[in-house]
Order: sequence, then structure tokens, then C-alpha cells
Amino acid sequence: MTTELPPRFAPFYVGGVQLGALAARHLLSPARRARLLRRCSTNVDNLRAGRWDTLVTSALVVEAPMDLGYALLLLAVLGYTEYAYGAWWAAGAFAWGHAGASLIVYGGLRAVRAGQRTRSATDVGTSYGFNSVAGFLAAGLPAGRPRIAARSALLALAVRPLVTRRPGFTDAGHLIALLLGLGLGSLRRRTLAHG
Repeated sequence: MTTELPPRFAPFYVGGVQLGALAARHLLSPARRARLLRRCSTNVDNLRAGRWDTLVTSALVVEAPMDLGYALLLLAVLGYTEYAYGAWWAAGAFAWGHAGASLIVYGGLRAVRAGQRTRSATDVGTSYGFNSVAGFLAAGLPAGRPRIAARSALLALAVRPLVTRRPGFTDAGHLIALLLGLGLGSLRRRTLAHG
């Protein structure tokens, strides 16, 4: 672990997303806001049309301003990751999970030939990246009970929507992002142990 300067990426990112959502809500008409969200979405229609920039833009916008509790949790998870591992690891774990889960969900929806409503659905936000960073942190905990407990709790939270209600593709995306984060954190830990 490295201890650096206080986190800068995390507050800039979370604050920027929140300010952008507030600005869109108050400055754009509902129709223009809907167009913006559709254009930034990592949905099947956009990715199949070659709009790969949505792998970035979809993480920069949310459908509505984030609830205060979620925004603070996102800030805490990203901020601690940045403080403990550095801004590159925090941003990398976030991007890895966000883009990776988006692409896997895209592939799955194409494979099952999803209906038009699903293919053009709005799919933006911070949740895939958040799940990935949470998994990355859990994988970096000391071996033994703390790591097992954190992994088990996160997996239970991610699997619960898939078994307790009719899941949507974003529910699957959350689990995929968590697994990607766990994998990245485990790979980092093993590399450092053998390096």
C-alpha cells in the first residue's frame, strides 16, 4: 500500500457527476436530457453502431442526481482506494469494471437477441465502476476472515437481486463488475507477492 496526498480523483469525479446531473436537471428540457442520456448510454444500439466513446461517457452521467447516501458511499470507496493504492489504481479499477461489465452485458444482450426496448435502454451511471472498486478493495484485504467476509458479503449483495426478483441486465452487470474488481484485486495481490 502507498499513502499519498489526500484523494483528488475521487472528490473531483463524484462532485463532477453530481454537478452535471444537477445542471442537466435544471438547465435542459426533459427531451434534451433524454437525448443526452440516450447518446451517452452503453446500450446495444449505440455499441453496435460503433459509438465506443459511450464506454467513457456513460460513467460521467447519471439519470438523476445521486442520493446523498450513495454519493457519500461512492466517495468513500473511491477515496479510500485512491488513498491506499493511488489514483491510478482507483481510476483503473473503476474503468476496468465499468467498461468490462458494459461490454460483457452488451455481448450477452446481443447473444440472446434482446428486444428493441432493452437494446435502446438508457444505461449510464457509476454503479458498475463502484462495484468493481468495492471488489478490488475486498480482494486486497489481509488473508483470512476479513477477506472472506468482505467477499461473501459483496457477492451476496450482488446475487440477491438476481434471485429475489425478476432481474434486469444491469443486475447482471453489477455482479460482473464486482467479479472483475475481485479478479483485478487478486491479480494485483498475487503479482506483488511474487514480485
